[in-house]
Amino acid sequence: MRVTLAQMHVCAHSPDLKTFLRHQALALGFDLFGVTTPDPPEHFTVYARWLDAGRHGEMGYLAREDAQQRRADPRRILPQCRSIWVLGMRHASVPQLSATGETPPRELSGRIAAYAWGEDYHQAFSWRMQRLVEMVREKFGGELLARGYADTGPILERDLAQRAGLGWIGKHTCLIHPRLGSYFLLGEILSSVELEPDAPFSSDHCGTCQRCVQACPTNCILPDRTIDSRRCISYLTIELKGAIPLELRPSLGYWVFGCDICQQVCPWNVRFAPRTQPAILTPRPEMAAPRLIEELALSPQAFQERFRHSAVKRARRRGYLRNVAVALGNSGDRRAVPPLIETLRNEPEALVRQHAAWALRCLGGAQAHRALEQCLKRESDPQVLAEIRQALD
Repeated sequence: MRVTLAQMHVCAHSPDLKTFLRHQALALGFDLFGVTTPDPPEHFTVYARWLDAGRHGEMGYLAREDAQQRRADPRRILPQCRSIWVLGMRHASVPQLSATGETPPRELSGRIAAYAWGEDYHQAFSWRMQRLVEMVREKFGGELLARGYADTGPILERDLAQRAGLGWIGKHTCLIHPRLGSYFLLGEILSSVELEPDAPFSSDHCGTCQRCVQACPTNCILPDRTIDSRRCISYLTIELKGAIPLELRPSLGYWVFGCDICQQVCPWNVRFAPRTQPAILTPRPEMAAPRLIEELALSPQAFQERFRHSAVKRARRRGYLRNVAVALGNSGDRRAVPPLIETLRNEPEALVRQHAAWALRCLGGAQAHRALEQCLKRESDPQVLAEIRQALD
């Protein structure tokens, strides 16, 4: 979201404007609102070390020089920036008991991260932030420069949110609000309006708790409150575009898009997060537990139709079906063998065929073995061939 007018000076009205902004943000469906300065973020040095260690994996866009400069100083994004408005919106929460991703075998259903159960949050945030800026212009007159992001721009949003008083950064790296837990998403508006900043959230209420660290099936949570993305299930199922490392596939369980485990075990979500569903990002029941065999058969057109208004489309069809194949391999359910064979034989995407071969290896049995032998003779992709040979060996 970008609003580009001339610069607006309403410093004299800043207390009234800030009260107005907070009220209108809540009326638009946001649950949190805070203001901070455009000063360089305190944790940028931690972020830079994280990049230097290569823990961003294949997310090369994070390491671009221009992106790093903007994260180090928000004024490089908007030189006229005088305040940053930070907004938070709740998304669906998930029951604690399903933290392991286990599912009744007869259902063969997968798991999608709760933030993706409803409307794509990028869309939900965009027009609301645009409207908030328009309301300021209509109410106070004058002219304004503003630029908005919702996980779409080079800024350290959790650092800004903590500085705007919205919570603290937990050991699982998510921002935690003392009343809402961590089940919310963030958006930011860089503005040429000067406002009194809110007091930073200076307390750390994680204490000695290690539940998120201990619950992570891939051990990706690091002591400095960062994550090794290369091992994170969310990264592996969304950002990684190639093959999932062989040794990590069993740890994915039934997760086919994202992961909630570290949040599901967090005491601040178990004890304090609201149990009511959010008003805006209302979950769709079919998104919480997709039927894996049906998902594996999604055509390109059916995938686009099903996830047109969902964040799941970010994984793209080939990545999503790759994840579905891994989840079926982890299921231990032989009912998945015939559809996996069909995928290995006829799926146009080699990446999906590769992981279908691995799933057949996991499920085993004579039928799977025969199909792997037959496909060995007809397959032409070298990576799929290597996966089939490894399965047969």
